[in-house]
Amino acid sequence: MDNLNGSIYFWFIELLSYWQGQVNSSDVSKFFGISNTQAKKHISSYKLLCPNNLQYCNRQKSQIAQVNFQLHFIKGDASEYLNWLNNHTLKSSNVYSAITHAELTLPPRNISPIIMRSLVSAIKQSRRLDVEYISLSNSVSEGRIIQPHTFVKTGLRWHLRGYCEARSEYRDFVLSRFSGEPFLMDAATQTIEGDLAWNTLVTLCFRPDPRLTEVQKRVIERDYQMKDGELKVTTKAALAQYLIQEMQVRTDSLAKTPQQQQLVLVNEDDLKPWLFS
Repeated sequence: MDNLNGSIYFWFIELLSYWQGQVNSSDVSKFFGISNTQAKKHISSYKLLCPNNLQYCNRQKSQIAQVNFQLHFIKGDASEYLNWLNNHTLKSSNVYSAITHAELTLPPRNISPIIMRSLVSAIKQSRRLDVEYISLSNSVSEGRIIQPHTFVKTGLRWHLRGYCEARSEYRDFVLSRFSGEPFLMDAATQTIEGDLAWNTLVTLCFRPDPRLTEVQKRVIERDYQMKDGELKVTTKAALAQYLIQEMQVRTDSLAKTPQQQQLVLVNEDDLKPWLFS
């Protein structure tokens, strides 16, 4: 990433144009709460610094990302865009708190902008999408027609939630396992409203591992601010399995030591319909 300028405006312009394929002054003005005139000036300034990245398309009323797009202000890691999409907060690399802090850097997953742009378009336009996908059960890339509705961060990686026409059910797709050049099709017939697991809330009940001593249990209860020795977390049924994994709770068997396990899920039977088989 070239050190041309630390402007958060340029970061934002490059982020949207690279991953969504286009950006316009309305995007910039709405996000930053500035006038459309100011937004156009920021885009013009960006184009002066990066003359080969964007070209205005009168038909789409937007600046379109060009084939030879070069990164100057963003990392090129899809998680950067997805994290912005998830919380709409900007974090300038030039602004640091006076408090010393550190952030765990995870290895990036390879997601091409061509694929990401198609996925974004399919969600925004409620369209069906023909795309190549590689699953663990089938190591060979195969065509899938999916109807996506939401990007989901599940701990270490991002998924795409949507309806799989081959399986006739709503499923999660790991973003880094898409390949090829997706093809946008006609209007989606299966929407987020029909995703039962997504629209159903479940409550997970955790307790300290019973093998811990009473003193150790009190420590765990304090860590998680438990009430009456229990931690109750409500989430979408489609995310229950991921939450269990992130809490490092095993449901198949106990870890060798309670210090490894720390928590146990006490209402697993209630959640079984929503957990991975």
